[in-house]
Amino acid sequence: MAENQHRAVLQSDTPPTEEQKRRLAAFIRRNYSIEIPIEWEDTPDLKGGFRLHVDQDVYDWSLEGRMRQFHERMAQIAPGPKNVLPLLRDTMEKFYPGVVREERGEVLTVGDGIARIKGLPDAEYGEILEFDQGVRGMVQDLREDSLGCVLFGENNVRAGDVARCTGRTAGMPVGIGFLGRVVDALGTPIDGKGAIAHDGFRPIEIPAPGILERQSVDKPLETGILCIDSMFPIGQGQRELIIGDRQTGKTAIAIDTILNQKDRKVICIYVAIGQKSSSVAQLAANLEKHGAMDYTIIIHASASAPAAEQYIAPYAGTALAEHFMYMGRNVLIVYDDLSKHAIAYRTLSLLLERSPGREAFPGDVFYLHSRLLERSAHLCDELGGGSLTALPIIETQSGDVSAYIPTNVISITDGQIYLESGLFFSGQRPAVNVGLSVSRVGGDAQTQAMKRSSGSLRLDLAQYREMEVFTQFASDLDETTKRQLIYGQGLMQLLRQDQYEPMTRHRQVCLLTAALAHTIEIIPIENIKSYRKELLDAMERENGDVCRRIDRNGKLTDEDKERLLKTAKYFASEYLKRLERLNPGVERRSGDDRRAGQDRRANPDGQPPEGQKDMRSGQDRRAGDDRRKNKSGVAKADIKSGGNQTSGGDA
Repeated sequence: MAENQHRAVLQSDTPPTEEQKRRLAAFIRRNYSIEIPIEWEDTPDLKGGFRLHVDQDVYDWSLEGRMRQFHERMAQIAPGPKNVLPLLRDTMEKFYPGVVREERGEVLTVGDGIARIKGLPDAEYGEILEFDQGVRGMVQDLREDSLGCVLFGENNVRAGDVARCTGRTAGMPVGIGFLGRVVDALGTPIDGKGAIAHDGFRPIEIPAPGILERQSVDKPLETGILCIDSMFPIGQGQRELIIGDRQTGKTAIAIDTILNQKDRKVICIYVAIGQKSSSVAQLAANLEKHGAMDYTIIIHASASAPAAEQYIAPYAGTALAEHFMYMGRNVLIVYDDLSKHAIAYRTLSLLLERSPGREAFPGDVFYLHSRLLERSAHLCDELGGGSLTALPIIETQSGDVSAYIPTNVISITDGQIYLESGLFFSGQRPAVNVGLSVSRVGGDAQTQAMKRSSGSLRLDLAQYREMEVFTQFASDLDETTKRQLIYGQGLMQLLRQDQYEPMTRHRQVCLLTAALAHTIEIIPIENIKSYRKELLDAMERENGDVCRRIDRNGKLTDEDKERLLKTAKYFASEYLKRLERLNPGVERRSGDDRRAGQDRRANPDGQPPEGQKDMRSGQDRRAGDDRRKNKSGVAKADIKSGGNQTSGGDA
């Protein structure tokens, strides 16, 4: 570039002397290897110093610039357990402002939380920019002649304002002081409990741990939810997706998992993205009520927050979680939910004029979530052995798991728990669909006791669901099929679990051991809930030492299993006898009772179901066959079915 294309401007409230001009010219020659004249610009507002502009670079030796350097230096001090006053005094005594090169740009346009800036040729993607009013933003779009910056928080940035590069990427304050607090996506407390003492800052986006930095996922992170821990176990360091329609209990599963980590030395982080502040306040109150806020952090980017804050919220939560993971702690993080996160990113991308793709999402939306979830890991022992377990949540529309975002996250994670609306509204809660749910870690993340007691539970439930649909309109069932249906009904009732009531390990093992031994077949379906509670109390009373061993080492020996089975069988028979004394006529459930109960619930007046008034029973069909065999066409018998006289000619 020719020398006449360069420009150097000196701003001050008094004109420079010849000696000052000579020294400034030598400074420019030493740093830029060019000789250019220095223009002086009278700036009365610039007191106590000067400001030198060389093309896009700015050297601010004004009082304001030196105070900004001092403020940045003080902000780098990490408070420790000792008295901070000597540290502040030492920093002030040793501080001397330096000749710092700044890049400055000019704001061209501002709108919808996006600023378009001219200049700043050395700015990097993801770098933090600072404006005159103290507002900060993050670079998200780079072009030849300008760049796009998303603005954080409330701002009054206007066209013509100055933007400066900071040379730093977005960071999150971290530290043990965040436990029990509710903060926004920038780490600012929003719970009214005062400032938070932090141990430093951590970039919100860093590369995920490499293969050599990890170890196998082989330790369970128990949720306390029977159907999940028994069939879809989650390991420390795993990424297990919770997916389902709106209002099907996705958040309830995540909250129960957090409650179950009490006294397990697991730090929990709940990231709320695009939710109402009232809902998050209620959630925090529930966690406080159950004593879970002592080890939980809530990061809240509300529905009214700018899209930029909703976009960085999960990354900020992950940075905070990684701080504890690299300290050797086990961490659980919940992203609720990544569907709204993707929508926030789509909003930013469209405002930045990026080309839309499928469902108007940008082309890198897969990378948006993959680089986030890849940071979950179980670190090797050399790095402390900590773990970060992720439970991302995705909301589907009308059960469509083949949509763009659901398929992306399913392919990234290590399994999914699929919640079905039909099951939820039928009263089966948690409404986990056994057929579509999976954990790709499997039995490696289960204790020996859970693995042994769960046995064929998932296969039995899958067979029951299939058989239930197949026999919905059947009338003649063999005894084996009847028993399977009765057994499956009992299992489904047994797996129902109220919210905020996670089960301990020994209770899960005792219940599964009793259920898979078919001891529940004789219990009436409406009494299974009370039977389950009384059975567990009896197990703890009669086999307390076995329960303590299961909780302590997670193992179930043959002898212990026999003791549990003996107690379960004896209690089931005694429970049924007690029911018969209280309610004479109570009998063991049968397939006929099950179908009769369904008919009574569907048709209280005793009439056949709608659309089935002409359906014949097995006896009707056999009578029809006899009539077809009778050449004279005379019926051998008239069979009454459902209170109506029918003949073989009736169809």
